[in-house]
Amino acid sequence: MLNDRARILLKTLVERYISEGEPVGSRTLSKHAGLDLSPASIRNIMADLEDMGFVTSPHTSAGRVPTPLGYRFFVDTLLTVRPLDQTSVSQLESSLTSSDPQRLMTAASTLLSDLSQFAGLVMTPRRSPAFRQIEFISLSDKRILLIIVTMEGEVENRVILTDQPYSASALTEAANYFNQHFAGQRFDQIRVKLRDELGRMRDDITRLMAAAVDAGSQAHDANQENVVVSGSRKLLDVQELSSNMGSLRRLFDAFEQKTGLLQLLDQSRSAAGVQIFIGGESDMMPLDECSMVTAPYSVDGQVVGTLGVVGPTRMAYERVVPIVDVTAKLLSSALSHH
Repeated sequence: MLNDRARILLKTLVERYISEGEPVGSRTLSKHAGLDLSPASIRNIMADLEDMGFVTSPHTSAGRVPTPLGYRFFVDTLLTVRPLDQTSVSQLESSLTSSDPQRLMTAASTLLSDLSQFAGLVMTPRRSPAFRQIEFISLSDKRILLIIVTMEGEVENRVILTDQPYSASALTEAANYFNQHFAGQRFDQIRVKLRDELGRMRDDITRLMAAAVDAGSQAHDANQENVVVSGSRKLLDVQELSSNMGSLRRLFDAFEQKTGLLQLLDQSRSAAGVQIFIGGESDMMPLDECSMVTAPYSVDGQVVGTLGVVGPTRMAYERVVPIVDVTAKLLSSALSHH
């Protein structure tokens, strides 16, 4: 699509704009591109790039800035990624050592933010709606603790309020029935099957089981996909974002609602590695001035979630890409190890 001279000039323009934040003029390009071209030739090539939609001229300047299309061409074909420095790698490795998966994901989100100086995101793994085992423990006359062991081996606790007390033997009977007949199934499946089964069981056990199914469904719904967000306030320090409070409010609304972010992160689950979403390209990104760099992470080779960085479109992609890539690999290793 572009000849070598146009590619070099576009690469130089994007890199200078990311570095300095000012529109880039022909004189700067002539100085930094390493091409033996006259200022007139550079202006002609830049005019062609503008006609193709890769760059645009702000009204207040003779220089040019990249468009979302220009950024896309840059990250897809011109980007030279720098390896992450050993200090940052060591910081990541020493911080991702917890045996608690939730703490690991929170730590990863914080590290992504600290290393990039933008917002760090980690989409928590999808949990199976099925259970491996349940147990009932009496807390008081009419309060029962429902313990649910998920298919992933995590433990969920829910308190059930009942209209009558239950003996320890009745609770054991109900738990045994659940585990023998329904282990490995979803609570919504169990609800349908129980309608047929309950007619043959005692009324008090019937009510307990129905309450357990409701509590189990709520526990799963409450723990469905979520996004851990760290460092969103760092975006207040980004001039091109903070200068437009209306846009910034939309961005923080997106962090709060999380729906669009989840959709973008979900798209990244099937990617082989790092993906870059540039604001103007996607309805799910709240701002044209924002980009998201993402990568999937896995447990024992199975992709379970996605993490990434949200920052301005004018971010140092060559630095952020390896931060996201290495964090995903180290989080995968830590989760698999534990």
